[in-house]
Amino acid sequence: MVLTFIVLHAFRVAKTELTKNTDSSTLARPVKHVVDAKEAERYKVRKQQLGLALEHYFESAIASGTIVGAGVSIVQGDSIVISEGYGKRNINAIAEVDRETIFRLGSLSKGFTGVLAASLQAEGALDWNDRVVDYIPDFRLGDQINTHKVTLTHILSHTSGTPYHSYTNLVEAGLSMANIAKRFQEVNPISEPGRIYSYQNAMFALSQEIMREATGEEINTLLKDRFFEPLGMTTSSTNASALNSTENVAMPHSKRRNGWSSLALNDHYDNAVAAGGINASALDMGKWMRFLLGHNPTVLPPAKIENAFNPIVQIGNNNKYYQRWPGHVQSHYGLGWRIHTFHDKGSTANKTMWHHGGSVNSYRNEIALYPETDLGICVLLNSHSRLAQTVIPDLYKIVMAVYGETSEIKS
Repeated sequence: MVLTFIVLHAFRVAKTELTKNTDSSTLARPVKHVVDAKEAERYKVRKQQLGLALEHYFESAIASGTIVGAGVSIVQGDSIVISEGYGKRNINAIAEVDRETIFRLGSLSKGFTGVLAASLQAEGALDWNDRVVDYIPDFRLGDQINTHKVTLTHILSHTSGTPYHSYTNLVEAGLSMANIAKRFQEVNPISEPGRIYSYQNAMFALSQEIMREATGEEINTLLKDRFFEPLGMTTSSTNASALNSTENVAMPHSKRRNGWSSLALNDHYDNAVAAGGINASALDMGKWMRFLLGHNPTVLPPAKIENAFNPIVQIGNNNKYYQRWPGHVQSHYGLGWRIHTFHDKGSTANKTMWHHGGSVNSYRNEIALYPETDLGICVLLNSHSRLAQTVIPDLYKIVMAVYGETSEIKS
């Protein structure tokens, strides 16, 4: 109820402030105006309105102690409409979050891995049906017959048949993926490959071993050469040491009795970049979403990108936070992405959302893309805040209030 009030109030404040600070000639739209000029003015006004609404939303969350800081990007069409920072990098310091402040992404990294695999598959370096054991000979899961059934698609879609979060503890203990791969022989499968969804970090991260064998390059290099550099993602990196040598970093926080407390950075997932080891800023995530929505086809054509978003397995209704979002119909998992079907209030027409959440070292992040409306939303938090569970539908509601009908957004 409180968050709903904040969302609606954020839009009302933005509308009031914009009207107060804009003369009538700014909002007027004479019929004889050139179309380009009218569209440019409408873009400017709505960007201002959206910026004010988001500022109110996040400043309210900071004032209430719900979050410490946030990096936020909203992409619409070919434009990064919003790329801003709110709050502090460190609760004990003065420096504020800006659009180039770096956060650890956690499992938002899985989305990069899925699209990277799509890139390699498109050029024939690997195939979705390639068997894991053909690239990692020491890999075992169950008996020989079962082991030979596990494919790249299975590990990228969490359908390998391993129990929930198998060996995440070993990943976070810093063991190499080659070492962890051998240990799966000690795991009893809960199903045949391809049958059920069971979320993983260690099994998912074996994909980086497959990519290295297929290309001769580490995943760090593949990500940098194929995405970070071509897209101009200058703050993005794949290890904790990069953060230790950078000043503009949002430090992680945990909630204590007397408020937020700053934590030290750790190196969890340096060994499993594919599952959770990428770092990036709000600005870079805006560039990433623009690419995912198909607006940088020279890097990878949209048809190839969308292979990562093909639904592979349905996610059972187990009351996950995203299954409680307004209008949720059902969820599937693709290749490093959740694919949700939903409908807007007052409509029965189903729409699609490509989504993932991420958590590592007390950072908490969310990304969502809406292909039908060419819209992307990403929120990076330097605290494990409950706001993460509702921030995507909250911001979607604000965007809809500012831009009106979704068909108008697309235009």
